[in-house]
Amino acid sequence: MQGEVSPCYLLSVRVIRARNLRKADTLSHSDCYLTLWLPTASSAQLRTKTVPNCKDPVWNENFHFIVQPKVKNMLELSVHDDDVYQDDNLFTICFDIARLPLNEKVFMCFNSNPEDHEELELQFELQNRSRTSELIITNGVLLSRQVCCLEIEVEKKKAQNSKKRLSLVAKGSHEGHKEFSLGSDFCMKSTFHYIKYKHPILDIKLPKKNLDYIFGPCSYNNKEKSVKVEVNSIPQSKKIVLAESKKFALHVKTEDCQTGLDLRLGYDLCSQEQDFLHKRKNVVAGALKKVLRLEKDLQDHEVPVVAIMTTGGSMRSLTACYGSLRGLQKLNLIDCATYMTGLSGTTWTMAKLYKDAYWSRKNLDEQINEAKRHVTKNKLNCFSMERLKYYNRQLRQRKQEGQKTSCIDLWGLLIEYMLNDGKNNHKLSDQQQAVNEGQNPFPIYTAINVKQKYSTMDFKEWMEFTPYEVGILKYGAFVRAEDFGSEFFMGHLMKKLPETRICYMQGMWSSIFSLNLLYFWNTSHSSEDFWHKWTQDQIVNIDEKPHLTTRPHEQKSYLYTSAGPLSSAFRDVLTDRLSVAQYHNFFKGLQLDNRYHENENFCRWKDTVLDSSSPNQLTQTEDYLSLEDTGFFINTSSAPLLRPERKVDVILHLNYSAGSQSLPLKQSCKYYAEQGIPFPKAVLEEDDEHLKECYLFEDAENPAAPILLFFPQVNDTFRYYKAPGVKRSESEMKYGKVDICSNSTPYSTYSMTFSEEEYDQLIELSEYNVLNNQHLILQALYTAVERKKILEK
Repeated sequence: MQGEVSPCYLLSVRVIRARNLRKADTLSHSDCYLTLWLPTASSAQLRTKTVPNCKDPVWNENFHFIVQPKVKNMLELSVHDDDVYQDDNLFTICFDIARLPLNEKVFMCFNSNPEDHEELELQFELQNRSRTSELIITNGVLLSRQVCCLEIEVEKKKAQNSKKRLSLVAKGSHEGHKEFSLGSDFCMKSTFHYIKYKHPILDIKLPKKNLDYIFGPCSYNNKEKSVKVEVNSIPQSKKIVLAESKKFALHVKTEDCQTGLDLRLGYDLCSQEQDFLHKRKNVVAGALKKVLRLEKDLQDHEVPVVAIMTTGGSMRSLTACYGSLRGLQKLNLIDCATYMTGLSGTTWTMAKLYKDAYWSRKNLDEQINEAKRHVTKNKLNCFSMERLKYYNRQLRQRKQEGQKTSCIDLWGLLIEYMLNDGKNNHKLSDQQQAVNEGQNPFPIYTAINVKQKYSTMDFKEWMEFTPYEVGILKYGAFVRAEDFGSEFFMGHLMKKLPETRICYMQGMWSSIFSLNLLYFWNTSHSSEDFWHKWTQDQIVNIDEKPHLTTRPHEQKSYLYTSAGPLSSAFRDVLTDRLSVAQYHNFFKGLQLDNRYHENENFCRWKDTVLDSSSPNQLTQTEDYLSLEDTGFFINTSSAPLLRPERKVDVILHLNYSAGSQSLPLKQSCKYYAEQGIPFPKAVLEEDDEHLKECYLFEDAENPAAPILLFFPQVNDTFRYYKAPGVKRSESEMKYGKVDICSNSTPYSTYSMTFSEEEYDQLIELSEYNVLNNQHLILQALYTAVERKKILEK
């Protein structure tokens, strides 16, 4: 992650005219104006004057932007009809200014409706301004620009008991808005952080009755009683007075911020994880030599990376995960694993395990018995008056700390009660103690980032959480686990908030409140074409003159037409989620690199409807991340394992899904095939009612694809055998009758309490299914070792 100095350019846009504009009013032509929105260069929308009752309006107005050419600059040109109550948007044209030649005037004519000869005429000029340069940092997808801070100081000249307030707005800055009470008895200071070359404007609302002001380099609007000042006109490192009266003086000063970032931009593994891998390789090599009965020690290049991948399912998956791990422990296979991933209910298991720094080296019976006590206890006390008061205190404290709270946080507190005795102060970063010696598999928790007004199928971004870092795979942006939830701007830590307790994270990782109507539709149809037809915005390429050459990283001009009011309302009903967990967006303000959708790392996870067409709407523009359970897309935690940097060779897919056991695997195979991500073609010949306990899949033609061991949650031979090769007696047959799939199963996803017998049976079933397939696991491990040897040669 290195910085480079990049010059800024001056973009001049002359909005000339439009022809044959469609009617938005019934009795007259539209009263049209045009807005220019370039969010990478300006925080405000610029607009022309309104031309009344005219289908061929002529504006002939000029606008200017300072642009960073390394950034993906998409200019949105929207024609509106000016109405009394609500303006109508006739159409929006999106234009990639990277297509403009440098230092040449280009006349452009956009044909927004060929049938009616509706056109929009503009003139562009992109000029090199070598005097203006800035330091940028990019990973090829996200780009950080130079940040400055505007220091504000309100000096009181005499004591006063006043309720008047001084309001300051710096649109586009991290802070946005500040207010000062002029009745305070002390000097007040504050700071705005902003992108240096994004034309920042400071808007100051002064007390209306104080008219005896002396003004510095700014303009005063007597009607609005406000002062506007271009922040870049303020001399750097020099305090000046913007406004002064007999009662107070407003001082300002600007300074460049530090150039180093507080987040990591890059797709490599963090240094701590790389150190873990070095240490863990020695553990895995020794374990593999033992279980495979090898005569010689494995060389470093011969040691495969094995991952235990679990799926969600509330208390069912928590319990079954313990059973599977005990089976792996009895086979001495946990030390063969480098990674362990989870989502939903298995994150509850993992969070418990990793409180103990040496859990995998101890007999798991103690952990299993402790979990049993909580799974089987009465949960009615969750809603006792004492507990409700505790929830209220905790949520208020969380809000005071600066976090957004929702019913998902309450769900996290309910999980805390269900799985613990009292308050659990454990945090994600505390788990560093469990991996700093390479003593346990490296834990990775998963979630997806979603977007308002979009279904999960249309928009989802994979997130991973480790004891060291939290990041989004697609963008290559990571923050320290301790800093997740804190406030960031342009890669700089603005406000450090207390690290979130693990119970709130568990609530987010298993968020049962993130349902919407389209989720239910997808569970039965797996297609949203019907809804798209009626609710989606329309994006189509349009004709332009002259036709500019489009290079691979540049985007063709397109026409954007939003869905009508009725369709938008229908869409809101379909996509609205009951609740999502919201955390401060740690890469807020960062901009997309001009070549972002050519980047192979981005393309690997590029799967949303906005990734290519609408860079101005991607997550870097959001104040908050909206996070939910990965199971609302696919019940799998495998995505982080398929990052090429982790080089995973074998995945033990422990499935604990409700309903179809094969569906998550089929969905994963289909998804990874569409993304071009190496993954074995797992085809199950049996239907769900006749599945075996374990399947081994390998793609011999693609050595980059991991070997997959798929363990569906089934009761196959367990009903007849209490241990591998040991048949049940007649009196023991009843213990083999474990109902895990019928409509009346006690292991429903929504069941939070099991009886002791139900708990024990699920533990024993999950353990047995692993033990009974030792031969397939060893076969996969041996094959992986041999593949590593061949690849090295």
